[in-house]
Amino acid sequence: MRALLALLLALLPALARAAEPTLVADLSQSRIDISYRFAGEELLVFGAIQYPGGRLPADVPGIAIVIRGPAEPLTIRRKGRVLGIWVNREAVRFESAPGFYAVATSAPVDQLLDERNAAIYEIGLSYLQLSPATAVDPETGRRFQDGLLALRRKAGLYVEQPYGVRITADVLYRARIPIPSAVPVGDYRAEIYLIRDGRVRARATAPIIIDKTGFERAIWLFAHRHGFAYGLTAVALALGLGLAAGLAFARRG
Repeated sequence: MRALLALLLALLPALARAAEPTLVADLSQSRIDISYRFAGEELLVFGAIQYPGGRLPADVPGIAIVIRGPAEPLTIRRKGRVLGIWVNREAVRFESAPGFYAVATSAPVDQLLDERNAAIYEIGLSYLQLSPATAVDPETGRRFQDGLLALRRKAGLYVEQPYGVRITADVLYRARIPIPSAVPVGDYRAEIYLIRDGRVRARATAPIIIDKTGFERAIWLFAHRHGFAYGLTAVALALGLGLAAGLAFARRG
C-alpha cells in the first residue's frame, strides 16, 4: 500500500503536465534572404492548441509570440552641451541587447501574465533584460534603457503588438510579425507561449535564419573576414570616384 501511494505521488507531476494543453507551431518561412531589393518582410506564425482529450476548457488560454534576434553588446551615449558644443557626456554599455525583438499577444501582457512570469520569459518590452555592464544607479540605467527602446522602436527593430495574436475557434492561432529592411542578419528564434492564470503553461520554439544573399552576401563576408583590405578598397574606391568626378567637371569647364 505504501509503495503504491509513493508511486502515485511520484506520478502526480507528470499527470498534471499531461493535463495541460500543448502547442503546435509553424512559420510561413524559416529563412529570410536579404538582397539589394529587400524592403522588409512579413513573417506569419501560426499553429494550434491541443487540448487533453480534445475537450475545450471553460477559460481559453492566451497566446504570446516572441521573435528574438541575435544578441549583441551595445553602448548608448547621451550628448550634452559643454562650452556651447554638443559632446558625448554619459554612456552606458549593455552586454546583451537583441538586434531584433517583436512580441505579439492575444491580450496586453499585463492582462495575460503576472510580473514574475513575464520577467522570467522576457515577454514584453518592459520585461526585456538588457544586462547593463556599466556601473550606474538604477534611475540612470532605466533612462538609458528607455532611450535604447525608443530608438529601436522608431527603427522598427523592437515591436510590441497587443492583440496581435488572433485565436480562431479557441484552437487555431496566428500572428503577422513585420520584419524591417534594417533587420540584422543572424540566427533568430520564434517562441510561442501558452498562458493561463498568469503563468506560462506550455511553449514551442522554431528557428529562423536571416541572411544576406547574392552580391550583398559576398560584400558582407569580405568586410567581416578581411576588414583591413575592405577598408583600403573602400578608401581607394572613394578616391577614384572623386578623382573621376573632378576630371569630368574640369573637362566641361
